[in-house]
Amino acid sequence: MSYQLNGQTIETDEEGYITNLSDWSPELAEVIAKEEGLEMNDERWEVVNFLRDYYDEYQIAPAVRVLIKALKKTMGPEKGNNKYMYELFPYGPAKQACKIAGLPKPTGCV
Repeated sequence: MSYQLNGQTIETDEEGYITNLSDWSPELAEVIAKEEGLEMNDERWEVVNFLRDYYDEYQIAPAVRVLIKALKKTMGPEKGNNKYMYELFPYGPAKQACKIAGLPKPTGCV
């Protein structure tokens, strides 16, 4: 599997996570989101940017529990909860958001 962007082929693993993290760009995030059946909006960008910052700091993609706990601490309980996150990323907040953010599959995700 791979993504096409500006005439360039971006390689992925068998689940669609990009293999070279430096290939990520906001434009690629839009392509991945579209493949996932999502349109990027401010709320999704907020989570994607949060995840990228989290990864820069800790060098790990957080599992959903850790992600929601960190979001709750940073953005408050109205955004740091399962219901809100599943509305944004219905196929699993950690898995789907990390894929769009160009990060590896979170640890502990099936």
